[in-house]
Order: sequence, then structure tokens, then C-alpha cells
Amino acid sequence: MATSTPPFATESEVARLRPEERSAAAAFLAAHPPGEGPPLAIVIAAFNEEPTVAGVVAEIPKDVAGLAGEVIVVVDGARDGTAEQALSAGALVCDVEVNRGQGAALRLGYWLARARGAQIIATLDADGQYEPAELARVIEPIVSGRADFVSGSRRLGTELTTDAVRHAGVIFFGALISALIRQRITDPACGVRAMRAEVTAGVTLDQPQYQASELMISAALNGFRLTEVPTTMRDRGRHATKTKKGGNFGYGMRFARAAITTWNRDRHRSRLEQWGRARAKR
Repeated sequence: MATSTPPFATESEVARLRPEERSAAAAFLAAHPPGEGPPLAIVIAAFNEEPTVAGVVAEIPKDVAGLAGEVIVVVDGARDGTAEQALSAGALVCDVEVNRGQGAALRLGYWLARARGAQIIATLDADGQYEPAELARVIEPIVSGRADFVSGSRRLGTELTTDAVRHAGVIFFGALISALIRQRITDPACGVRAMRAEVTAGVTLDQPQYQASELMISAALNGFRLTEVPTTMRDRGRHATKTKKGGNFGYGMRFARAAITTWNRDRHRSRLEQWGRARAKR
């Protein structure tokens, strides 16, 4: 089981955030003070998800894998009623005025979760494609001490989506990331995952959008223990907003660029750290 994160020096920590995040983060912590949260935080990034976000929040159990939890929704510059719907369903909401991308919103959500004192952080998409009831399955390997980072996998579980190109992309990018980190990965882009809070503080998260591959690759290259568990991915409901990922080809190219960039960055950093440790022992 993870140990609690150290208390935040609120003003100095908020000042280190990106300028567009500071006022929203300060308002969030004024309403929900640092260090007073439960051991589990479920972070959701939401951009124009008014039709689905309340239903997703409402489906999340109050206790998951024996842990009390809270839901933090980071609204990423939405132009609809996403924030109001999330609040009405019982989530803690951080409403950022500028739209920057899912990766940037999740990065801020991780920071807020650590500030609240979360020991384990999980994520879920706001569009209703994943089963909140399966969060317990994703969190359990961390609670039992068998893993530091757990990703759901639609290939190990059930995929109810109908996009054959996206399905092929999952297989291709799973093979790519498996080769990069030298560990078998079947689903590198699953929206339901969990990790010890220390993982989110111990890796570099620069990608504003395609953070799934960055987080997984960086965690592996920084020595955290990874595993996957079977999960379900549903097709987008008729009330859900359209995907913001764009066409399949463009999405695939951007996903690949994020993965390769992260691998190059953290591979070189890991080598430098190993060289430094070897030098120190001489």
C-alpha cells in the first residue's frame, strides 16, 4: 500500500503551475483544502461532455477495492454545461477556462489529487465508454502491492466498439510500445488506469493531448512496475459528443510521435542517471 504524499505548501506549489491553471487550481483548493481527501482519487478530464459526465460520475462507487474515494473532474475549457453536470453528480470540479487537451487536464488532475492527499489515483474517461464498476479490478493490484501502475485492456477483456481501424491501431501500437519498454502491452490507450500517486510525481508529463502512451512509457522507463487487467470498452452512446481525436490517420501519427518522443527523452535520461550512479560509486 502506498504511503501518504507530503503536505502541500499551497501558495508556492500553485505558483509553479502553468499560468492558465493557477486561478482554477487555487479556487479548487480553497473549496477543497489540501490534505483532506480520501486515499483514492478518480480523475476525469472533460471537454464538452455535458450529455455524459454526470452519468459517469454517478456510476462510480463510493468505495473501490476497500478504499474511500472522491471524483475530481478537470473541465478543460468546456463551452457547455460540463462543469455544472459534474457538480450536480457529486464530483469535485476544477474548471479551467482554456482548452489545452486531455493530457494537460489529467496532469492538473493528478496534481490536485496529490494535493488532496490521495495515495492512489485512477482515471476514467468522461464519455461513458468504460465501466466504472471495473475500477476495483484496476486498483486491486496496487492495493495488494503487486504493481505501481495498472492499465485496463480491452484486448484482454471486451471491446464493444465498431471501428475496425481503431482496433487495428490498438494492436499495432501495443506491439510498438511493447518493443520500446520490453514488456508486453496489449492496450496502450485505455482510458481506465490506476497508479500510486508517486508515479504521477515521478515521471515527466509534457504531452498536452496524447498522455496515455507518455505516462505508460515513462513509468516503465523510470522503474515502476506495470501490469494490465481485462476491462470493457463500450461503443459511444447516442447521446455522447463526437470524439475529439480526429481522423484515424492523424490520430495514429500524433500518438506515434508522442510515444517515440517520450521513449527518446526518458531512455536518454535513464542512461544519464545510470552513468551518474556508476560514477558516484568509483
